[in-house]
Amino acid sequence: MNTHSVSYRYQQADGVNVFYREAGDPLLPVLLLLHGFPTSSHQFRNLIPLLSDKFHIIAPDLPGFGFTDVPAERNYSWTFDAFGQTLTAFVDALGLKRYAMYVFDYGAPAGLRLALAYPDRVSGLISQNGNAYLEGLGDAWAPVRAYWDDPSEANGEVIRDAILTAEGVKWQYLHGVSDPQQIAPESYTLDTLLMERPGNKDIQQALFLDYASNLKRYPEFQAFFRLQQLPTLVIWGKHDPFFIPPGALAWQRDNPQAVVELLDSGHFALETHTHHIASRIREMFSGD
Repeated sequence: MNTHSVSYRYQQADGVNVFYREAGDPLLPVLLLLHGFPTSSHQFRNLIPLLSDKFHIIAPDLPGFGFTDVPAERNYSWTFDAFGQTLTAFVDALGLKRYAMYVFDYGAPAGLRLALAYPDRVSGLISQNGNAYLEGLGDAWAPVRAYWDDPSEANGEVIRDAILTAEGVKWQYLHGVSDPQQIAPESYTLDTLLMERPGNKDIQQALFLDYASNLKRYPEFQAFFRLQQLPTLVIWGKHDPFFIPPGALAWQRDNPQAVVELLDSGHFALETHTHHIASRIREMFSGD
């Protein structure tokens, strides 16, 4: 494999045909990149080439996102517990015994479930707007919280109209960004097109409902941080309406050595600060 190029692969795991991007020499330390809503491993397209000389990079698409295929007969449970189970099967299928994790948005509760399953395998954490604290939930969660309290068709329709649309996806990319011209239009356009596949909006709505389960797991995640005291970089778009800065700062409560950096960006800080985030990862995790 050309270590400076990206390979696009599939791996059967947990009855799911998991799509993933791979780059870097397999003998290098592994960096597992875990995306969030509404995107896929595509969000790491610009980051991977900046790190593949220092890391063996694995970036899967979660079920329901990107190009990962979930057969209908699998009867997949659209929950974050199921994501954790699939990720656990995925790393086992690839034989990954040690890895640092970059978690973003949905990738945080999914990846932290993997961390709880295999705590001794995690060598470090990078959280880019990946929340694990109640104080990190911003006002943009209001319609989702209403859906948690009353999962009625009417409240579900509010989420569909506000979030699961082309304009809703585009807004997540552009909100809080000082220069919208930095945001490549293929990002939100690809996300929208993949979301329009038959049945996918039902999947997304189910995941919004199940997101409440993550809040119940926060104490477990925080206990993991306290116990392991891993090298941790918390690098956050400070104008994110979903995951607000107090959620970034809270990581230092359980791991005082965690490095917290707030960026002048929104939810998708990687779109605007790719090179900066890459350089911070290289400094902290590869000795550059």
